[in-house]
Amino acid sequence: MRFPNFIYHYTWLVLIPVLCACGSGVQEETKALRPVLSQQVDYAESLNERTYTGIAQSDKVINLSFRSSGIITLFDMRLGQQVKRGELLAQLDNVAARLSYEQSLASLSSAESQMKTSKLSYDRIRSLYEKGSASLSDFENAKNAYQNAENSFESAQRSVAIQQDQINYGYIYAPEDGVISNINAEVGENASPGQQVAVLNAGDKITIELGMPENIINSVEIGLDVDLRFSALPDQVFNGKVTEVSPALDRNTSTYPIKVTLMETDENVKAGMAATAMFRFSDLEKQSLLVPAKAVGEDSEGRFVFLVVDNGQSAKVEKRRVKIGRLYSNGFEVLEGLQRGQRIAVAGLQTLLDGQEVSLSN
Repeated sequence: MRFPNFIYHYTWLVLIPVLCACGSGVQEETKALRPVLSQQVDYAESLNERTYTGIAQSDKVINLSFRSSGIITLFDMRLGQQVKRGELLAQLDNVAARLSYEQSLASLSSAESQMKTSKLSYDRIRSLYEKGSASLSDFENAKNAYQNAENSFESAQRSVAIQQDQINYGYIYAPEDGVISNINAEVGENASPGQQVAVLNAGDKITIELGMPENIINSVEIGLDVDLRFSALPDQVFNGKVTEVSPALDRNTSTYPIKVTLMETDENVKAGMAATAMFRFSDLEKQSLLVPAKAVGEDSEGRFVFLVVDNGQSAKVEKRRVKIGRLYSNGFEVLEGLQRGQRIAVAGLQTLLDGQEVSLSN
């Protein structure tokens, strides 16, 4: 049976939309790739720059204390007070020292009286001995008695001087011109010998004490220029020089103490300010690779990074073992495992897998 032509045409018109609809349903699924922030590995040109922190202080700090014990009856010191050399700053009641001094005076008076009596007796017996009216034994006894009395008198004199010093130890006089920077006592407190009651900044320069690691200390020498910055003055850079280098390790910090002195005078720089010191060492290696600390991971086999391999059409990450050196403020020094120009992932290492395809978001 033959169908009219219009029936064929109608059939095709019905089938074409159906076939098109079926064809559109056959689509490949698009894989969602994890975006990765990456960075190119390059030389660190500033590895010869090292930064350390410390606290500014006067170059001459004197701890003030009494050399005897007692109750503080005078304490003429305030924070920031300007003092002059020889000025009386504090005083103890000195009751025990004054009592001992009075006893020593009494002993001195007794010893002096005994010495005078012995001297008169010695002179009398010597005169008799010279006339033949006294024996040699009497003369020797009188001479020895006088010498003993004289020695006792001299001893009593020294005791009086010592007890006078004990009274003086109950006073604190300003040893230098300066500024009171710390106070640790008040009137009415019981002070003991050597107990710090105040601190006097007597120097006219500011120093910063720093601790240097053993791998750097041999590059530090007296006179080395240092850039100083203070947290209270963030927009200013000051010139400093290394003025002291310790040859011995501080066991408490495992570093070598050094001192950097501020070479210019600025009234805005005060003791106690936090300071940052930047050193430039010309003898340190400059051509070293540096990677951010967050780009370096560690597992049971050691340190690693994720190397980004990009062939132009797709990118993936590969786990690469590396050997790292020192840690600096801006990252790790890489000794082995990477080359300049390679690209590594710098974030999200915990979620990356070796060989994983990624998209670059940098």
